[in-house]
Amino acid sequence: MSNGETKEMRIRALERTDLKNIHIIDNKAETMRLWFEEPYESLDELTSLYDKHIHDTHERRFVIDLEGVFAGIVELVSIDYIHHNCEIQIIITDKYSGLGYAQQALKQGVDYAFHTLNMSKVSL
Repeated sequence: MSNGETKEMRIRALERTDLKNIHIIDNKAETMRLWFEEPYESLDELTSLYDKHIHDTHERRFVIDLEGVFAGIVELVSIDYIHHNCEIQIIITDKYSGLGYAQQALKQGVDYAFHTLNMSKVSL
Protein backbone atom coordinates (compact mmCIF):
# COMPACT_ATOMS: atom_id res chain seq x y z
CA MET A 1 0.00 0.00 0.00
CA SER A 2 2.97 2.33 0.39
CA ASN A 3 3.38 2.56 -3.39
CA GLY A 4 0.14 4.56 -3.68
CA GLU A 5 -2.02 1.50 -4.36
CA THR A 6 -5.57 1.88 -3.08
CA LYS A 7 -8.27 -0.74 -2.85
CA GLU A 8 -11.90 -0.32 -3.76
CA MET A 9 -13.84 0.42 -0.57
CA ARG A 10 -17.51 -0.20 0.15
CA ILE A 11 -19.65 -0.63 3.21
CA ARG A 12 -21.79 -3.73 3.62
CA ALA A 13 -24.01 -5.16 6.33
CA LEU A 14 -22.26 -6.66 9.34
CA GLU A 15 -22.55 -10.46 9.27
CA ARG A 16 -22.07 -13.01 12.03
CA THR A 17 -18.85 -14.10 10.29
CA ASP A 18 -17.42 -10.59 10.90
CA LEU A 19 -17.68 -10.89 14.67
CA LYS A 20 -14.16 -12.32 15.04
CA ASN A 21 -12.82 -9.05 13.56
CA ILE A 22 -15.10 -6.94 15.75
CA HIS A 23 -13.86 -8.93 18.74
CA ILE A 24 -10.28 -7.85 17.98
CA ILE A 25 -11.35 -4.18 17.81
CA ASP A 26 -13.45 -4.43 20.97
CA ASN A 27 -10.50 -5.74 22.94
CA LYS A 28 -8.27 -2.73 22.25
CA ALA A 29 -8.59 -0.46 25.28
CA GLU A 30 -7.24 2.61 23.44
CA THR A 31 -9.92 2.23 20.73
CA MET A 32 -12.80 1.57 23.12
CA ARG A 33 -11.89 4.66 25.18
CA LEU A 34 -12.71 6.76 22.11
CA TRP A 35 -16.19 5.20 22.04
CA PHE A 36 -16.64 5.46 25.84
CA GLU A 37 -17.09 1.69 25.88
CA GLU A 38 -15.64 -0.95 28.16
CA PRO A 39 -12.98 -3.08 26.42
CA TYR A 40 -12.31 -6.77 26.79
CA GLU A 41 -15.61 -8.38 25.92
CA SER A 42 -15.72 -12.07 25.14
CA LEU A 43 -16.64 -13.43 21.73
CA ASP A 44 -19.63 -15.15 23.34
CA GLU A 45 -20.82 -11.82 24.76
CA LEU A 46 -20.38 -10.15 21.38
CA THR A 47 -22.31 -12.94 19.64
CA SER A 48 -25.12 -12.59 22.18
CA LEU A 49 -25.29 -8.83 21.54
CA TYR A 50 -25.35 -9.46 17.79
CA ASP A 51 -28.26 -11.90 18.21
CA LYS A 52 -30.12 -9.44 20.46
CA HIS A 53 -29.78 -6.51 18.03
CA ILE A 54 -30.01 -8.23 14.63
CA HIS A 55 -33.59 -6.98 14.11
CA ASP A 56 -33.25 -3.67 15.97
CA THR A 57 -34.53 -0.92 13.65
CA HIS A 58 -32.72 1.77 15.66
CA GLU A 59 -29.25 0.55 14.64
CA ARG A 60 -27.45 -0.27 11.40
CA ARG A 61 -23.98 -1.77 11.46
CA PHE A 62 -21.71 -1.95 8.42
CA VAL A 63 -18.31 -3.42 7.67
CA ILE A 64 -15.75 -1.35 5.79
CA ASP A 65 -14.84 -3.83 3.09
CA LEU A 66 -11.70 -3.44 0.97
CA GLU A 67 -12.10 -5.98 -1.81
CA GLY A 68 -13.12 -8.68 0.67
CA VAL A 69 -10.82 -7.55 3.50
CA PHE A 70 -12.24 -6.27 6.81
CA ALA A 71 -10.94 -2.74 7.41
CA GLY A 72 -13.29 -1.45 10.11
CA ILE A 73 -16.88 -0.67 10.97
CA VAL A 74 -19.40 2.12 10.52
CA GLU A 75 -22.47 2.21 12.72
CA LEU A 76 -25.64 4.25 12.59
CA VAL A 77 -27.12 4.24 16.10
CA SER A 78 -29.90 5.94 18.03
CA ILE A 79 -31.90 6.08 14.81
CA ASP A 80 -34.99 8.20 15.49
CA TYR A 81 -37.61 7.83 12.75
CA ILE A 82 -39.91 10.44 14.32
CA HIS A 83 -37.36 13.27 14.47
CA HIS A 84 -35.32 11.90 11.51
CA ASN A 85 -31.92 11.91 13.16
CA CYS A 86 -29.21 9.45 14.18
CA GLU A 87 -25.58 9.20 15.22
CA ILE A 88 -22.72 7.73 13.21
CA GLN A 89 -19.62 6.00 14.60
CA ILE A 90 -16.57 4.59 12.86
CA ILE A 91 -13.48 2.53 13.63
CA ILE A 92 -10.73 1.81 11.10
CA THR A 93 -8.27 -0.97 11.86
CA ASP A 94 -4.69 0.12 12.47
CA LYS A 95 -3.51 -1.40 9.18
CA TYR A 96 -5.80 0.87 7.12
CA SER A 97 -5.67 4.00 9.27
CA GLY A 98 -4.48 7.19 7.58
CA LEU A 99 -5.23 6.03 4.03
CA GLY A 100 -8.48 7.93 3.45
CA TYR A 101 -10.83 5.00 3.94
CA ALA A 102 -12.52 6.53 7.00
CA GLN A 103 -13.57 9.57 4.97
CA GLN A 104 -15.02 7.35 2.22
CA ALA A 105 -16.79 5.10 4.73
CA LEU A 106 -18.28 8.06 6.60
CA LYS A 107 -19.58 9.49 3.33
CA GLN A 108 -21.21 6.18 2.42
CA GLY A 109 -22.70 5.85 5.92
CA VAL A 110 -24.09 9.39 5.86
CA ASP A 111 -25.46 8.86 2.35
CA TYR A 112 -27.22 5.71 3.61
CA ALA A 113 -28.70 7.63 6.54
CA PHE A 114 -30.01 10.46 4.35
CA HIS A 115 -31.05 8.59 1.22
CA THR A 116 -32.12 5.18 2.53
CA LEU A 117 -33.33 5.93 6.07
CA ASN A 118 -34.61 9.43 5.23
CA MET A 119 -32.73 11.10 8.08
CA SER A 120 -32.48 14.90 8.22
CA LYS A 121 -29.58 15.09 10.69
CA VAL A 122 -26.60 12.81 11.35
CA SER A 123 -24.32 13.53 14.31
CA LEU A 124 -20.82 12.22 14.84
